[in-house]
Amino acid sequence: MKKILLVDDEEGIQLLYQEEFQDEGYEVIAAFTGEEALEKFRTDPPDLVILDIQMPGMNGIEVLRQMKMIAPQLPIILSTAYHEYTQDLSAWASDEFIVKSPDLKILKEAVRKHLG
Repeated sequence: MKKILLVDDEEGIQLLYQEEFQDEGYEVIAAFTGEEALEKFRTDPPDLVILDIQMPGMNGIEVLRQMKMIAPQLPIILSTAYHEYTQDLSAWASDEFIVKSPDLKILKEAVRKHLG
């Protein structure tokens, strides 16, 4: 079973994504902060990361940088409610950039593309 590390500080988003991706047959590990995500990333490496950008403490761009230094081939999908990050060159290090939406079709397609 492929493992997804879901990093988002909003509990509602976490619950929605967790339920949807578990229904799709993935194991989902959740983290609320960048620091927690890096700890789980190191102790239980995922096959893919869905990563929010705006979080308290360490933001998603910094988490992305650290994860890519450790595992450059790991697919990381940035998922944010803030469209302006599409212009941030730091976000381009991700494998996908998706603006959050109640319709998870685009996010699910990106996950399937990277996990097969």
